[in-house]
Amino acid sequence: MARDWNVPIRYPDPNVRVVEPAFRQYVLGSAAIERLYTGCRWAEGPVWFGDSRQLLWSDIPNDRILRWDEDSGAVSVYRSPANNANGNTRDRQGRLVTCEHDARRVTRTEHDGTITVLADAYDGKRLNGPNDVVVHPDGGIWFTDPGYGIHGNYEGHKAPFELPERTYRIDPATLGLTVVEETLVKPNGLAFSPDCKTLYIVDTGASHKRGHPRTISAFDVVEGKALAAPRIFCDMGKGSSDGIRIDVDGNVWAAAGWGGEGYDGVHVFAPDGAQIGAITLPEPASNVCFGGVKRNRLFITASQSLYSLYVETQGMPYV
Repeated sequence: MARDWNVPIRYPDPNVRVVEPAFRQYVLGSAAIERLYTGCRWAEGPVWFGDSRQLLWSDIPNDRILRWDEDSGAVSVYRSPANNANGNTRDRQGRLVTCEHDARRVTRTEHDGTITVLADAYDGKRLNGPNDVVVHPDGGIWFTDPGYGIHGNYEGHKAPFELPERTYRIDPATLGLTVVEETLVKPNGLAFSPDCKTLYIVDTGASHKRGHPRTISAFDVVEGKALAAPRIFCDMGKGSSDGIRIDVDGNVWAAAGWGGEGYDGVHVFAPDGAQIGAITLPEPASNVCFGGVKRNRLFITASQSLYSLYVETQGMPYV
């Protein structure tokens, strides 16, 4: 049954579900899911700025990046137009790194507000439309390029693919681009394990000719620059994941959608791939990140809205 957000929520929040006992330690009995904002068309790419106590996230079809202020709860426009920005993160110097659908590039916003293009082409051909991004402790920037921004005009501009769907790494010193993975149908959300020895990548493959994978894969990270030993980490079942983040215990918090009522929200997986928990929302979730003063507040972008939930764990900084 859909939640009436104008009615107080009885603790413990029934939409925070313990699937396996291992999840119980992360659930706060006196914390409820909060809807912080609604009014987007497709919310994505949340990233926390602890130094200013603000959250930035993308509203892709509305071509803007929004900003939520923790102190006041006010929402304002951080950047518009934003080249139909999708995924966001911060680099090791605290600068905003953004995947831009419409400009088909990855950019970095410098501390003075100027924008540096980090990648927009490979082998002389334009990128498809970078989707999500994460930064390794060595400064390397890893991003996925499934091309959703050129599928149509809603989140970018319809255009032909010039390159296969891939995952790339940007060298922090030279900005040289290397292909690190090209077997997934539609590589999407990605995140490193706490020790950065494993990279998780969501496959949201939508090609009917090649099937529709609903999996999250895991790869060994080789010397911080390459991937090996691909394997299926988990199967999302009747729906699909999108963006993911990792907590300090190595659990994978995966945005989940397109599975309908009782499925959409966030699915939480232990390091062995078993689902241990779920956070149910009334709309498909697109991405997550940890933030707040103690990094114990989970922020969730979901279709038209931004949600949050305090949990008894902490997210990994940046990665």
